Amino acid sequence: MQILRTPDDRFANLEGWDLEPRYTEVDAGDGSGKTLRIAHHEAGPADAAETFLLMHGEPSWSYLYRKMLPGLVSAGHRVVMPDLVGFGRSDKPAALGDYTYERHVAWMLGWFDANGLDNLTFFGQDWGGLVGLRLVTARPDRFRRVAVSNTGLPVADRPPSEAFRNWQKFSREIPEFTVGKLVGGGCAVRPSAAVVAAYDAPFPDESYKAGARIFPSLYPDGDDHPSNIANRAAWQVLESWTKPFLTCFSDGDPVTAGGHRMFEQMVPGAAGQKHTIVEGGGHFVQEDRGPELAAILCDFVAANPAG
Repeated sequence: MQILRTPDDRFANLEGWDLEPRYTEVDAGDGSGKTLRIAHHEAGPADAAETFLLMHGEPSWSYLYRKMLPGLVSAGHRVVMPDLVGFGRSDKPAALGDYTYERHVAWMLGWFDANGLDNLTFFGQDWGGLVGLRLVTARPDRFRRVAVSNTGLPVADRPPSEAFRNWQKFSREIPEFTVGKLVGGGCAVRPSAAVVAAYDAPFPDESYKAGARIFPSLYPDGDDHPSNIANRAAWQVLESWTKPFLTCFSDGDPVTAGGHRMFEQMVPGAAGQKHTIVEGGGHFVQEDRGPELAAILCDFVAANPAG
């Protein structure tokens, strides 16, 4: 496995972002004995009573959560935001074949266990939900609550939207994978040039983008797909999940539109929660409606106190 590492100076002077990364080494999972360095960022008091684990998807990184941090931290909460392998300040295996859904889960479980996180409220969007919900269902005792937006936990007999199939094809075939522009295209309001540049920062050239390009193709198609089998097992955990579970999808995402209904119908802990559709948000709802989303999560915690 060839492993690329984005130079630190690519992250200097990003608009609205001054958090320093913390690093954890995990097994690369290819049998070589190599390790991958996973970055995460933290905000808020280390001894806070409540900790949020926020997980991003494709092709973003923890920067996506910067607009939510003031609301979460001012409420007294600790916030932990990892960069998935292949994204942000985490290491980037160079070959498309280095990435599988199950490797993403294993990498992040290695990071999660090494950092001893506990008593968490999880929030995931896009592939942050697909990977993060696997963490939740693998370590259910470490989580107090779950909230999701514009995401899912796919299995083979629930086909994805046509918009997602188009995105799979596009990501494989486009000659230049323009990350910042793609994030901007998934927002209801186009971000500034400085914000687009911050999303481009992790990727000095196309060689760093294998993880971003291949992610949609890791979707678990087929009954015998290893991730279909694993996701079915994860759904069994969710179907007995009685702790608080909230959906807060946006009203402007064609890829995941309607995906909230499955969680609300299948997860016992979703009953009686104040589910909401966030108006004026695109796929990257954190970018479009960050402060509003932070308020929703703070209200969710306040309405469902631990114990």
